[in-house]
Amino acid sequence: MKFGIADYGFNVWDGGCFDYEERWLQLKKIGYEGVERLTFANAEDAMHKAARMRKLGMDFTTVRGPSGELSIQWTSALGKSYVWTEVSGKDFNTFCRQVNIQAEACERWGIHVALHNHMGTLVETQEELEAFLNRCPKCNLVLDTAHLAAAGGNPAEIVKKYPERLQVVHLKDWLLLDPDKEQWHQRGRFCELGAGNIGLDNVAVMKALVEVGYDGWVFIEHDTHLQDPLKDLSISREFLRNIGF
Repeated sequence: MKFGIADYGFNVWDGGCFDYEERWLQLKKIGYEGVERLTFANAEDAMHKAARMRKLGMDFTTVRGPSGELSIQWTSALGKSYVWTEVSGKDFNTFCRQVNIQAEACERWGIHVALHNHMGTLVETQEELEAFLNRCPKCNLVLDTAHLAAAGGNPAEIVKKYPERLQVVHLKDWLLLDPDKEQWHQRGRFCELGAGNIGLDNVAVMKALVEVGYDGWVFIEHDTHLQDPLKDLSISREFLRNIGF
């Protein structure tokens, strides 16, 4: 397996990313091998960032361009294997229909589309996730362990049941603060591995990944940082080292 970060929370803390190369070097220093997505403004920007990252010995797995079509084309051109779902459907049936269309487009370019399960979306609970995977057989999964566990699901079970659908894994933990709040983002926050309080067993998830022969990317993601993100990310990387990764 390879270990990187999904840098949403890093960007929230910093207010954006103002020096990609410096960030990559900082992450490499604490034991990470890449980031999940690179955002490109145009083809020249794509070539420049991808080349700089390769020179530093770091990697990425997918592209976000100025349109869904360009994201697919640039991801394929750079030898990566998937893009995130990017459709407009607001109900489950429409969403699935549109994802299937996106999946067909991706297939023509030799890549996959992958869904990120997420609280507050059409695919939040384990029941919704399994229904989606059944309805969209050509769509893979960006499995987010904490989003699923906080919605009452069992990520280790999903790993064992759908190993062939795993595109990448978002490994994170969830700290429940106020279960009575209506909005999911008011009920708690994501945190470093091992600091959650909902019984999410990320060790069991990692063991399940080994059991099914998964050898892809695992991305640590902290959506919310209360201190320097590098400190939180170091804690999570050490958590993984302590369990043999």
